[in-house]
Amino acid sequence: MITNTNDKKNIDRKCLYCTNNKLAVDYKDVLGLRRFVSSYMKIAPRRRSGLCAKHQRQVATAVKRARQASLMAFTSK
Repeated sequence: MITNTNDKKNIDRKCLYCTNNKLAVDYKDVLGLRRFVSSYMKIAPRRRSGLCAKHQRQVATAVKRARQASLMAFTSK
């Protein structure tokens, strides 16, 4: 019997905002938001970002607001 042990699936990630006790996601913190955006400026999904559902929604909203305020680009150059 062959068992497939894939350690990548068992990684226990904690939400960055929950572990650091940050209360709100700020759209003006562009360097902090860049962590959750791909090289093509797409918002990363929860499974890649490691955020909880609440903070994933807040990050998505903050990225959209930063784009509208011209703090972040919509696409990469």
